[in-house]
Amino acid sequence: MRLLPRLITSVALAVTLFSADAFAGFLYGQQKVRGVNAGGWLVLEPWITPSLFDDTGDSRIVDEYTFGQFQDRSKAQATLKEHWDTWITEADFADIAAAGLNHVRVPIGYWAFDVSAGEPYIQGQLPYLLKAVTWARNHNLKLIVDLHGAPGSQNGFDNSGQKMSYPTWHTKQNNVDRTKAIISKLASMFRQQTGTVPIIAPLNEPAGFYGDDVLKTTKQYWMDGYDIIRNSQQTDIVVMIHDAFQPAKYWQNFMPSPIFNNVLIDTHIYQMFSDAENQRSDDEHIAQACAKASDITSSTLLTVVGEWTPAATDCAKYLNGRGIGSRYDGTFPGSQKIGSCEGITGKASTFSEEYKEFLRKYWEAQVITYEKAGGWIQWTWKAEIADEWTYQAGLENGWIPQDPTDLKYRGICG
Repeated sequence: MRLLPRLITSVALAVTLFSADAFAGFLYGQQKVRGVNAGGWLVLEPWITPSLFDDTGDSRIVDEYTFGQFQDRSKAQATLKEHWDTWITEADFADIAAAGLNHVRVPIGYWAFDVSAGEPYIQGQLPYLLKAVTWARNHNLKLIVDLHGAPGSQNGFDNSGQKMSYPTWHTKQNNVDRTKAIISKLASMFRQQTGTVPIIAPLNEPAGFYGDDVLKTTKQYWMDGYDIIRNSQQTDIVVMIHDAFQPAKYWQNFMPSPIFNNVLIDTHIYQMFSDAENQRSDDEHIAQACAKASDITSSTLLTVVGEWTPAATDCAKYLNGRGIGSRYDGTFPGSQKIGSCEGITGKASTFSEEYKEFLRKYWEAQVITYEKAGGWIQWTWKAEIADEWTYQAGLENGWIPQDPTDLKYRGICG
């Protein structure tokens, strides 16, 4: 196990280096990452595909863990196979490429590789991950493989695979060891395919907001994951580490060059998971987006905004969890109503022209800001009934341009 190294003063201000020739012509730090997430495909999220959960008729089914736990396994298997076959296909990759994007981030859970502790997950995701690699190659896209859920849950969110009041990934060494074994498998799978799979993200959103216990484990895991990917597999695959919900200054001088190279930091920027954020006006949302520039450009690691959205409220059905309401309309426990969710979530056919204009402005403000750093990957490509979140619906309905560089509001951030 690599111990956290002492940081060397002479390289403390050096930005992490990238091997420019290793990635089939994509120059991280020079070219901008412009991408989209294949959310809700190989890792279920109730708000992305609420029908999969509602159709079970069982309110206990709130995540992928309970999806396999509380219903007939053959039924669950058939439902998931149909979902995997249809939710994302090669046609989606063709559309993503046609929209001028260059990256697709594909979340996958640990359970696709390992249910040795008896977890009730349904397996079968790996062939689809491999299909995604082929589709990316066919359409000249770069694929980011993102480990979205770890044993014990790294954050307690339903998108980790198992919703819980407090995450337990960091509390047991066996959880961490199982996760590292999966990262080794991923690195081995893709070590000779860096032209299509240039990046592995060893873990999505570890819950650093819970404090030092999580952060200490996370930092050591980033070091060990780097060793696993870079050294044990002898590959230059980029290691994309999440900021664990900490500001850029927290990671200042972490994993510096020349000791480390080909490391990106991933930050996720949302403005709807608190009462105060939901209370912001449209102009305030845009101003807050523009103000992020100083933070995301201040790290010694190149920053990519790996998740963000033009949505500005938590109105989408089940966004806060299956059966849980929204802060914006006051149906979230303990919240006070700010306004009605009617006409600002659901299908774009219900959106006013004024609202679509805001979505365009807010989308552009974020793109402009995030391209001051390494670039961006929008969450997410598609959703059943939350068009305000999706790249696909934005393209179809005009608040996302067919070419992501074709901006109408270039001066929106001043």
